[in-house]
Amino acid sequence: MSLQKLARELDETARQTASMLEGITEALEMLAEKQLGKDPTVREAVQLIVTALQGQDRIEQRCHNMALAVRQFALLPPTAPDSVYDEIWSSLTLDELRVPALSGIAAHQAHGDAELF
Repeated sequence: MSLQKLARELDETARQTASMLEGITEALEMLAEKQLGKDPTVREAVQLIVTALQGQDRIEQRCHNMALAVRQFALLPPTAPDSVYDEIWSSLTLDELRVPALSGIAAHQAHGDAELF
């Protein structure tokens, strides 16, 4: 797979997660309406879903940042030194992408929340 195709796939992943969020938001609005929204169990469930979905913005941002980095990597000559790649990587805005110890850390923590990464 070419780097440009990889970048397009990352952009599409970001678009799909945003689209998913729109559908879930509609369902949450229905749950919050009228009498159903007054049920404490429903309110708690809605809050848990909302909290879990807050990670969508970070997923979308990660995908866009990685797509940008991949596009920049694709423009580099094969002889580019690692320092150039490191500079591109360090320019991304998400800290967990730049710090190897934090990259994918949510998959390794037992926190009881939805695993988004």
